[in-house]
Amino acid sequence: MRPPGELRDPELLRRLAKQLKGMAAPPATLMEVCGTHTVAIARHGLREALPAGVSLISGPGCPVCVTPQDQVDLFIALGEQEGVRLATFGDMVRVPGTETSLEQARAEGAEILVVYSPMDAVEAAGREPERDVVFFGIGFETTAPAVALAILEARRRGLRNFSVLCAHKLIPPAMMALLESEVAIDGFICPGHVSAIIGSEAYRPVAERGKPCVVTGFEPADVLGGVRMLLRQIAEGRSEVEVEYRRAVRREGNVKAQEMLGEVFRVTDARWRGLGTIPASGYELAKEFGEFDAARRFEIEVPEGAEPAGCRCGDVLRGAIEPRECPLFGKACTPRTPVGACMVSSEGACQAYFRYRTGEDAE
Repeated sequence: MRPPGELRDPELLRRLAKQLKGMAAPPATLMEVCGTHTVAIARHGLREALPAGVSLISGPGCPVCVTPQDQVDLFIALGEQEGVRLATFGDMVRVPGTETSLEQARAEGAEILVVYSPMDAVEAAGREPERDVVFFGIGFETTAPAVALAILEARRRGLRNFSVLCAHKLIPPAMMALLESEVAIDGFICPGHVSAIIGSEAYRPVAERGKPCVVTGFEPADVLGGVRMLLRQIAEGRSEVEVEYRRAVRREGNVKAQEMLGEVFRVTDARWRGLGTIPASGYELAKEFGEFDAARRFEIEVPEGAEPAGCRCGDVLRGAIEPRECPLFGKACTPRTPVGACMVSSEGACQAYFRYRTGEDAE
């Protein structure tokens, strides 16, 4: 097992790139479904190491990006209630809703606390018991356990002023939905962080549909090694789940985290930006934890949102187009003036393409 530092060794990378270039690989389109992979691929120019006829496309791997606009609208509406303080991760602040964003809402007087952990929101609720603190529960199976832990801690402490707007998404059902889309995908680079929680066996249904899966880490050598494993499967006519990221991912995943998720959440249908409603692809709070459900507590409804005119973020998230094929990319839509969520988030495909193809900083 190589330490992470060695996985960026230039000689190792040159050797892996040479091996890939020399492979007798059939034409193939591989999709990564993790924003961290998207950034690593763009940052290190890994597409340049691919054999002729092999391409990498980005999928719905950015948790901020796949959050539908009306869920952003609902969170903003919660902040308009008297005595409510919103808490969220920093990436969500600039994500556009239908008419406004959290950043604009804050400028107009909404109280928004940017946190590094859901537990920070619990602490804020504990400090000011006379005010409601609502946390925006976004993210995949990676962040959901931390939200579950925060809810359990709030219950232990008897905090009646803490709640969560739950918008968590599950990766394997989205991968299955992609197989029904118009995009031809020959194999998946599976996310490392998510897989550490759910385990590699969670992708078995995808492999059984004839699409090879390889779980990889995030260093350049991880990604190139995972691509090589996928291309070998394709060349040999195999469709299996393999793990390149063995230093962090086990077949069964993190059983304790899964048990906590099973206690606090229930699987439900969920809407995704660009993919629509996918059965059994999200979490909602279990009835036993209904007191912490912000949607139930405040009973606010907002209309379904729509993408800004000209924005093709949904097509980018499906892998139907590359970011630069969007007519707004690099023109009306840049990291400084984002129109769509894929340009806002540090894990968004549009921002990754913009930063590492143009060399312009996102700040």
